[in-house]
Amino acid sequence: MERRKRLTFWSAHEDDDSLPVSVMEGRKTVTSETVEEYYKPYGEHGDGSYEPGDLIEVYDPKRVLRCIIRATKVYRIEFGNVPEEVWRGETFSSAEEFRQCHIRCMPHVDLHDRFELVTLHFELVEVIARHASS
Repeated sequence: MERRKRLTFWSAHEDDDSLPVSVMEGRKTVTSETVEEYYKPYGEHGDGSYEPGDLIEVYDPKRVLRCIIRATKVYRIEFGNVPEEVWRGETFSSAEEFRQCHIRCMPHVDLHDRFELVTLHFELVEVIARHASS
């Protein structure tokens, strides 16, 4: 049997598990990445190249399995034209808030209006660990 794909959300701090928690609470239903990075694996707990139908294990920054999600849609957007379902699914109150956060989190990328991101839309399948282990 093949293992499920794996995903670890970006975090500035190892103790910040806010993104997996927002997934488990049903608030976060979308994540986005640059086209180049989306299709690259990023270590033992990040496979990349997620496709609709994939069951994906979600890990926190300490590499603890927190939940399982199912990919529902994957498509590209332009940074200057972020659809409402994307910014809301990423838990932002506006497209501008989405853009400002991504500019802060991706200072190494020239995020101009025509820059493309890949969006992964998903649904929560199962909560494994509500609280991070110490």
